[in-house]
Formats: sequence, C-alpha cells, structure tokens
Amino acid sequence: NKVIATARAVQIFHEKGYSGQIGAILNPEVTYARSSSPADQKAARMYDLLYNRIFLDPLVKGEYPEELFGLLEKHGVAVEYTQEELLIIKENTVDFISFSYYVSVCESADPSRVAGEGNLIGGAKNPYLKESEWGWQIDPQGIRFVLNRFYNRWQKPLFIVENGLGAKDELIDDGQGGKTVNDDYRIQYLNDHLVQVGEAIEDGVPVMGYTTWGCIDLVSASTAQLAKRYGFIYVDRHDDGSGTMARYRKKSFWWYKDIIASDGAKLKK
Repeated sequence: NKVIATARAVQIFHEKGYSGQIGAILNPEVTYARSSSPADQKAARMYDLLYNRIFLDPLVKGEYPEELFGLLEKHGVAVEYTQEELLIIKENTVDFISFSYYVSVCESADPSRVAGEGNLIGGAKNPYLKESEWGWQIDPQGIRFVLNRFYNRWQKPLFIVENGLGAKDELIDDGQGGKTVNDDYRIQYLNDHLVQVGEAIEDGVPVMGYTTWGCIDLVSASTAQLAKRYGFIYVDRHDDGSGTMARYRKKSFWWYKDIIASDGAKLKK
C-alpha cells in the first residue's frame, strides 16, 4: 500500500506538470555481514532485501525483487495485488532517492548474537565501531558505502535528508555574557560524515544535497526525550517540561556556518 500510494503521488505530480522533481525517503538499514560465514552473508542479504530493496526496487525500478516472491511463497505469505496496481508502480517511478543516515548495523545467523543497543530495527553489535550515549553505532564510512551502493544499484540522484548525533548537551557560560554548548563531539561526527559524502561525490555519485537533523533541539522521535539533543541551537526545555524555551547557539552552529560558507573546504580530513 505504501508503494502504490507513492507511485500514485508520483503519477499525479507528473501528470499535473509541476516543475521540479519528486522522490521518496527511506530510513535505510546499512547492513554488513557479522562475519565471513556463508550463513551470516545470507542473513545480511535477507536483511537488505526486507528493509531496503522491498521498497526501493519498486519505487525506483518499477518492480519488486524476484527474490521476494520466492521468500513469501516459501513461508506461505499471500499478498493480494492487481495487475493494474503493478502497472501503476511500473510506470510511475521516482526521480531521485532521499534517505536518512545515522547508523549502520551488522547481521548474523547466530541466534545468540548481541544486538546493538541503539539499532532501530534489530541487527547485531559491530565491535569495530564506537557508540553514541544511546548506543547508536557511529560509522562515517557507512554513508559513503550506502551512497555508492544505492547509486550503483538504482542509478538515481541521491539526497541525504537526515544525519546527526543525539547527545546530552551541557549549557555553559560563553565568557561574553551569554551561554553556549561546547559540542565538539557533534562537530567531529558531522565533519567525519561530510568528509565521506565528499569522497562519494569523488567516486562519481550524484549527491543532490545534504541536510542535518536538526536545526534546533526538539523532542527525539526515537526516545521521546528532549535530553537527547541534535540541534545546532540549544533550546532551554527539559524532559519534565521545565525551561524558558530560550535559544542559544552551540559551538557547532558557528562551525557549520563556516562549513557552508566555505563549501566544505574547512572540513578536516
């Protein structure tokens, strides 16, 4: 139903002759096999099928991966659809792919594997990566990996619409009569990811744009907390509802301003 609804929106957009392009957003699961075991390799492939290709193949190529139908039949799952619906999907594919990226995951066939604490949709813990305060595994190289992988498979321009680090920020005096947050950890996270985006562009990937999550602190969608802050601007509001709602620019605000003004030239590789 999601895929059909998206295809119908694309159809209407193009039939109405609106200017611009229309795409779809996915929260992809960037997946590595936990080991070189054939069973783990298969598990990673199935993970990619069920969380990525099941949506992007029909949205971009106009058809579902054949592997999916065999899997559904094997497990006795019947999906009802009409030939007219398949035709709508076939004829109304997106102009570009947009996606959010925060973490990568591992997958393993081992039922005793330890799950990554911050993984949104399962997956095993990756022992080679550092984690955020909420257990989200930090993998800057993963964003280059997914950009190349998506473009190689679907040959569509790509737009990164979410990327950022949730952290507990401490509001301090800035020494000039105001307040700020020295969030060097956020600067490091964003710097490292943007460097990898630049590497992907050099690889030949057409990256349409990049936006962070988010501009100001707000309630975290994953934990319903205000304590998990993402923004460049600190909002004086707390989980218990207290606070003045005053805004304060963090150190990352000024850093990101310089990165934009320099078109990325001030990134540290």
